[in-house]
Amino acid sequence: MSRTGISYTRRRFLRGAGGAVLSLPWLESLTLGAGSPRSVAGPPLRFAYFYVPIGVVRNGFFPGEADGELVVFTEARKKVYGVEHPVGRQPIAWTPTLEPLKEHAEHVTLITGLDRVFQSGTDVHAQCASCFMSSAAPYEIRSSAWPLDRTLDQILADQIGGETPFRSLELSCNSHKDNKESIYFDNISWYGTGHVAPSLRDPRKVYQRLFGSNNVESLRSVTDLVLADARAMKRGLGREDRHKFDEYFESVRSIETQMNRLEAMRVDLDEIPMTEPTAAHLPRGEYLRLMGDLMIVALQTGMTNVATLMVGPERWDTPFTYESLFDSPRSHHKMSHNPGEYVDDLLKVDRFHMEQFAYLVRRMRDIEEADGTTLLDNTLFTYGSGLGDGSSHQYDNLPIVIAGSAQGSLRTGSHLHCAPGTPLANLWLAHTALAGIERDRFADSSGTLPSLLG
Repeated sequence: MSRTGISYTRRRFLRGAGGAVLSLPWLESLTLGAGSPRSVAGPPLRFAYFYVPIGVVRNGFFPGEADGELVVFTEARKKVYGVEHPVGRQPIAWTPTLEPLKEHAEHVTLITGLDRVFQSGTDVHAQCASCFMSSAAPYEIRSSAWPLDRTLDQILADQIGGETPFRSLELSCNSHKDNKESIYFDNISWYGTGHVAPSLRDPRKVYQRLFGSNNVESLRSVTDLVLADARAMKRGLGREDRHKFDEYFESVRSIETQMNRLEAMRVDLDEIPMTEPTAAHLPRGEYLRLMGDLMIVALQTGMTNVATLMVGPERWDTPFTYESLFDSPRSHHKMSHNPGEYVDDLLKVDRFHMEQFAYLVRRMRDIEEADGTTLLDNTLFTYGSGLGDGSSHQYDNLPIVIAGSAQGSLRTGSHLHCAPGTPLANLWLAHTALAGIERDRFADSSGTLPSLLG
């Protein structure tokens, strides 16, 4: 009950929000009605995935491999083994690529030794992206050359996405079109074999999807509409919730500012003759962080409990600008085929991607939920790639990092090395178990990862 005698709830606020569909973070004042007990159901468990294309340079990512022989490009997919770590948990050795995560040391888990099986018949890059989260074992689906069925995120959404406005949210940071490559190079989320879950790529369209307004004053900022209707409600919030409320709307305002800046830059670039497409010259980090911020707001407000963010496409020749790294746009894929010449640049790209992941982990860590936990505490946020090394095209020993403890279910702050031959699908089976899904198998899994659990 507010000071004005009106009982506010999230639903009541949304009904009166000037026609704008803008959800709110979990606020205790909106969760509790008059006479409600102080104990309420806690925040939901969320799952988010940060997919990095083209693998990584092993020497920079994996502990103990700094002095190893540089893997050279080969068309053959072969096993490339690095340092033999003892199976089980050990302290994290902060390599150059992992170092941006050091500030989150107590919240992350490095997982090494997980493998996939390549199914002959399709391109290595197409299969490594499209089947990264697949629920099919190799050669199990006879109607397709891809071992591709309903992917992990969609299976999780079946279980925990039904009460949210968006069962799942699929985002991609590929703003280019490339008619040379198929959808299998450019999507990691699938409803089923041959049925892609299309991703949103334009930040403005993502914003409109999440915060769209049917109000006749459509030219006004969505947040202006909501803030105007929220003033009375804000007076009825407790002090802590007022602070969270202000933080949340400042975050949305920041997203709008970032979008406007990038759109203005795109217009200016369109007027300049250049060989690369306009999007190649847009600041890459700003684009990734903006899409990540939109994902976080969706998770924070309960718009979705399952989200995927594909950082870039596999084997795409169109270049990107990596601001602060290079003077001109670069093709990540082309560089990966000549590591002898571009190893230093490839290491910069790997670290650049990890910096964006670390930024999003920080954002989740700093968002406090109604029960005093953080968004990171209540999220399993996974960084990964479908290749263990972009040059060798190896499918074994994949680079995987998990941030968050899944509400205390995971032991964090260490490096978990798995026994030789452990399938990546064992990790995905563990994710389904954490979501409350009872199943004995996921793709080619041989079990879960019990040593991952707290």
